[in-house]
This record gives sequence, C-alpha cells and structure tokens, in this order.
Amino acid sequence: MKIERNRLIMAGGTLVCALGIGYFMQSAAPQPAATAPGQAVASSGMVGGSAIKAPVSDVEQPQAPGVELSKVTPTSAAPARTQMTELSRLPAPPLSEVALQEQADADHPQVQAQPQPACVYEMTATPEAAAMVRLSLSAPCMPNERFTLHHNGMMLSEATDGRGGRSFVVPALAETSVFIAAFANGEGAVATAEVGSLSLYDRAVVQWQGAGGLQLHALEFGAEYGGEGHVWAGFARDLTVAASGEGGFITRHGDNTLDDALVAEVYTFPTGVTQQEGPVALSVEAEITPANCGRDLEAQSIQKTANGRLRTHVLTLAMPECKAVGDFLVLKNLLNDLKVASR
Repeated sequence: MKIERNRLIMAGGTLVCALGIGYFMQSAAPQPAATAPGQAVASSGMVGGSAIKAPVSDVEQPQAPGVELSKVTPTSAAPARTQMTELSRLPAPPLSEVALQEQADADHPQVQAQPQPACVYEMTATPEAAAMVRLSLSAPCMPNERFTLHHNGMMLSEATDGRGGRSFVVPALAETSVFIAAFANGEGAVATAEVGSLSLYDRAVVQWQGAGGLQLHALEFGAEYGGEGHVWAGFARDLTVAASGEGGFITRHGDNTLDDALVAEVYTFPTGVTQQEGPVALSVEAEITPANCGRDLEAQSIQKTANGRLRTHVLTLAMPECKAVGDFLVLKNLLNDLKVASR
C-alpha cells in the first residue's frame, strides 16, 4: 500500500561537520624561685589553678650561729590574708544554671554525623546478535534519575528505575565499544564490549534532541514507498531478519518521554551475510509539526561502513512556517546509499 505524503525534496539541507580548634591550657602552679638564705615565700591559696603569692619582707636576719630559719617571723603576710578575704567574697558561680545545662545535654545527647557510604555506579555491556549490545546499569543512590549514554558520538537520554537500575539494548558503532553513562552530578559508569560481528554490518544513525520529527527510511533493492523493501519506523522489522541475511531493520533509542530528550533512529543492514545484491537508498524525512514549524531543526548523522569507518554530519535546517504542518522535507544527501554485493 503506498504512503501518500506531501514531500519537499532537499539536497541535504545545511550540513556542517562538528562535534581554631582552640586549646585551653591550664597553667600549673609555677615553681617558686630559689630563695636566697634568709628569704621565704608565703602562699595564700589557689584560684583558677594559679597560686597567689604574698612576698615576705623585712625578714629578721639570724644574729648568731645555730639560729634556724624556721624561727623567721614573716611581718608582711597580712596583705595576703586580706587578698584571700577579698577573693572569698566573689559571687559563687551559677551552679543551678550549670546543672540545668548538664541535664539538658544528658536528655538530648548530640548525635555525631555518620559518614554516608559512597554511591557505587556499575555498568556491564554484553554483546548480542546483529552487533547489538545489552547494557545493564546499577546506581542504587540514583533512583528515577536521568542520564545520558555516550557511544562514539551517539548520545541518548535514559532514566533509571525506582531502584536506580536500567537495562536496555543499543547498537555498537565500534568493534571495541566503550559506553559511558553520565548523570547530571558528574558521576557515572563506563563499560566496554568486544563486538567482532560488527564488521558484517553497515549501520546508519540519525539523532536529534526534542521534537525534531525526523524519520530514517531505507528502500532496499529498488523498493518503492510502502513496498516490501521499504524499511522505516512504520515497518521496522527486527534483528532476526538481519541475522539471517534477509534484510535490514530499524531501531529507535532514547526515552522520548523525557523533556528535550536525545533520541536516535538506527538502520542496520547485514552487508557481510546477505544473499542479495543491489542498492539500498537511504534518506531522512523531517515532518513539519506544530512543535518544530518556523524553527531551526538541528540533527546529526553517523554512518558506519563495512570498513569500520564512521562518517558524521551535522544538520541545521530552517523548517517551513506552520501553515505547512503535516508536510515532509526529504533530505536525500544526508546519508550515503549502500551498494550491496551478494556473498
């Protein structure tokens, strides 16, 4: 059944290559200095850990041998006693307030903050059929959190579940594939996978952000729109067709329910195992919608050929005014057509 659409053919649009603690010291009572013969020091008490000393003066000197120093009469000790009397009159500390504070501290002990365990981010990558890879992400401290998956220029928006996990399948773009899951806080996880079967496949990626309305189309071996060999989102097939060498398939990646999500459509064709030969025409269509009409549309293409090289283009396209909503722009030169030879 044919697909009836109004299409405006464009030769590729505009292509641009890119990518104190304070210490309290309580001084001990200083040691009395060595006294000369005939001198003495009278100690009048301790306050706050410091000895208060009253000097002894006018000491009567011994008049004859045999007189002991213990008979020396201190004549100036009275000032020291007076000083002690004055100190004894100082107001007593507010014991009741101290007791109340100690009781409050006992009733509400301070809880020491316990260090939080570091969040562990883990991701594994397992190769699957048709050069696809299953990624399993675990980030228990990041439930229901958005992250971006990076792989050889391809970027996809995804989100964890309520337990901080996520498992999904993505296409590999390199035989030694490196995948990075990056969260908004700068943390994330990395996983690698060896995908030796990638050499058997050609792969084309078209990616954009938000409501781009882009579609990837493949017309295999001269097929027409709506025919058996017309592969697009409305007739996507699955990887079993490619694994058996019968034809290509389309997959869509990224969670488009997220705001301004990074999403992609990917076409995979089994060049190395197909039993057919002929051209596969690739094109990208941009549907004019109320969300993108009258605005600039930005997108990127990544194409992996059988020799393993990646070809990348950046597209900036001025969309028609909103009176053209429902029409399509066809971009024919954004991707290279495939020339398939039978094996």
